[in-house]
Amino acid sequence: MFLKICKMSYEKELAAAKKAVSLAARLSQGVQKTLLQSEVWTKSDRTPVTAADFGSQAVVSLVLERELQPAIFSLVAEEETGELRKRGSEVFLESITKLVKDTLASEESYADSPLSTEDVLNAIDSGKSEGGCSGYHWVLDPIDGTRGFVRGEQYAVGLALLVEGKVVLGVMACPNLPLASAVGETDMSSQENVGCLFFATAGSGTYVQPLKGHSLPQKVGVSSNENLEEAKFLESYHKPIPIHSSIAKKLGIMALPVRMDSQAKYAAVSRGDAEIYLRFTLSGHRETIWDHAPGFIITTEAGGVVCDAAGKSLDFSKGKYLAHQTGIIVTTKKLKPWVLTAVSEAMEEEKKLYL
Repeated sequence: MFLKICKMSYEKELAAAKKAVSLAARLSQGVQKTLLQSEVWTKSDRTPVTAADFGSQAVVSLVLERELQPAIFSLVAEEETGELRKRGSEVFLESITKLVKDTLASEESYADSPLSTEDVLNAIDSGKSEGGCSGYHWVLDPIDGTRGFVRGEQYAVGLALLVEGKVVLGVMACPNLPLASAVGETDMSSQENVGCLFFATAGSGTYVQPLKGHSLPQKVGVSSNENLEEAKFLESYHKPIPIHSSIAKKLGIMALPVRMDSQAKYAAVSRGDAEIYLRFTLSGHRETIWDHAPGFIITTEAGGVVCDAAGKSLDFSKGKYLAHQTGIIVTTKKLKPWVLTAVSEAMEEEKKLYL
């Protein structure tokens, strides 16, 4: 079945996804330039959210629905409108509606599209699908890495397409990622040299092009480095995870980890900026599919491997959450055996500490 899925080209879907993500990135860049701390809300799960999160989700929803009509449209996305519909949110909602209107108006074919606040709310709420193992489902993280976004650093707009539970297409905008290597550069290098759009479809490889201008896409591939002492590894900006250091030490990696928010880490691995990205989280954390689906296909189509701590590929067919063993490992096929061995040893040692 998956071979049959891979043989499909998804040209129409890819074009729609690239347009949607590029416009959402345009909206987010405008917000990031002027964002005040007072404009950052805190959700019930204590994570931050901004007008860009809601506006980006609305833009992607509206663009996909229009570009793909009359196809049935299913979207699994992070944000919901509960707080926006409450009394006292009117000014914030109006600002989001204006962002969406202005962003769509910047695209000639959308210039005459009238939009009310209710239209924007409904567009955001179209992301309530549960996903699953049958049919077509778009998967969206409208602003992945909101903490990085708020700091003016790395974030991503990530969109993927699931067909019968398999990721077949991914598009990711990384507005602050350098066009050259993201490792060894400052997060916010020269504004003329940042802003990447990565995309991949099953069986066709991974490509990147600048978010600005009309440069042709370039095919990318993971690092060919087999020397672990020279390997670079990435992790999130959250609290240090001790097992990451233990794994790196066992692998003989000399360099300190490069910390970066969002799925931009997947993008960095896909083009060879680093060889390893580790994501081991605190007990009880459930990984959502929108945090990984776009990065998964962008990395695997570039020749990389994305698996859990047991070496099994991630399963996106179970709904909004991944069903996987502890930890997510992103690396190259050449380094996978050594990484898995180090992970297994580090996990065994960690278990003994708590016995």
